[in-house]
Amino acid sequence: MTPILSVLDLAPVPDGTPPSEAVRRTVDLARLAEELGFARYWFAEHHSMPSVASSAPEILIGHVAAATRRIRVGSGGMMLPNHAPLRLAEAFHTLAALHPGRIDLGIGRAPGSEPAASRALRAFGGEQFSPLMSELLFLSQARFSPGHLLHKVRVMPDDVALPPVWILGSSGASAAAAGQSGFGYSFATHFSPEPAAPAVRAYRDNFRPSDSFPAPHAILAVAVTCAESEEEAQTLDSTMQLAWLRIARGEYLPLPSPEEAQAYPWSEADRELLRRSRGPSIVGSPQQVREQLLALQADAAADELMVVTNIWSHEKRLDSYRLLARACASG
Repeated sequence: MTPILSVLDLAPVPDGTPPSEAVRRTVDLARLAEELGFARYWFAEHHSMPSVASSAPEILIGHVAAATRRIRVGSGGMMLPNHAPLRLAEAFHTLAALHPGRIDLGIGRAPGSEPAASRALRAFGGEQFSPLMSELLFLSQARFSPGHLLHKVRVMPDDVALPPVWILGSSGASAAAAGQSGFGYSFATHFSPEPAAPAVRAYRDNFRPSDSFPAPHAILAVAVTCAESEEEAQTLDSTMQLAWLRIARGEYLPLPSPEEAQAYPWSEADRELLRRSRGPSIVGSPQQVREQLLALQADAAADELMVVTNIWSHEKRLDSYRLLARACASG
C-alpha cells in the first residue's frame, strides 16, 4: 500500500536562523514535496510564537502556489475566531482565482495563540465558531435573504467559488458537524493526545455528500522525524522534545539544536510532563517510519497522511521528507 502523503508546514524557526529566512525556506520544501509526489501543502496559523513563522497562511499560500505548478496548497488551518468572515472569504476567493483548482481552505476553531496575542488580534471567542462559519459560507455563496443586513455584500472576485473546506479537529468535537456539512476533515494527531479513530468514525457516520466532497475524506496530521538510522532520527527529534517541554511550561523560544537538547538535564518530572503534553510522534529509519505510519493510518481509517517535520537543520528536514517518500513509494 502506498499512502497519500501531504505536508503541514509551520515555517519552523531554528535557533540561530532569522524568522524571515524560515519563511523564505517554505518554497524549498514545497518544490521538493511537489517533485516527490505529495498531494498537498498546508500552512498552519500561529501567532506570537518565536519557533513558528507561519503567522499569515493566506500570504504563504499565494507565495508557494506561485512557486509550484501542480501541488494543492492551503491552510491547516485558518483559525476562524481570528478573522472577519468577509475578509477570509475575499482572501480565499482571490487565491482560487489566481490558482484555479489548487487551493484548500482548512478551518480551525482555536485561536492558535496565547491569550495576549488573541487580545491583539481582537479574536472572537471559540463559542462563536458556528455563527462565524455560517456567515463565511453565506457570504461566499451570496445566500443571505433580501432584507438581511448583509444581503448586498459581494465577495470579490465573485465568479469563483470558495475552495474546498476542511474542518480541523484535535478532540473529535467538530467531526460529526464536518461530515453533516459535506466538508473534508483533518485530525491533529501531531499535537493531540486524543485517539483519532473515534473522531474519524463520527465524521464518516455523519457524512453527507457535497459538490466538493462526493465521498468523505479524512486526513491524519502526524509528526514524523525520519533519518537513515533510528539513532540519528532520535538525535534529530531531541529538538522537538525540548521544544515541547518548553511550550508545556509556557516558554516560547526558537527550536533548539540537537546539541542543546541533548545537553539539557532532563528530570523524571520533565519526561512525565513531556509525555502528557506531546501528541504521538513517529521517529526512526525509513522502514520503521513507514510501518508505523501505515499502522496509524489503518487504526484511524484515514484516507491521507499529512506529515509535519520540525528539525533544527533545514537540510535534514528536507532529507526526512525525501526518505519518507522513497520508503512509502518502494513499499
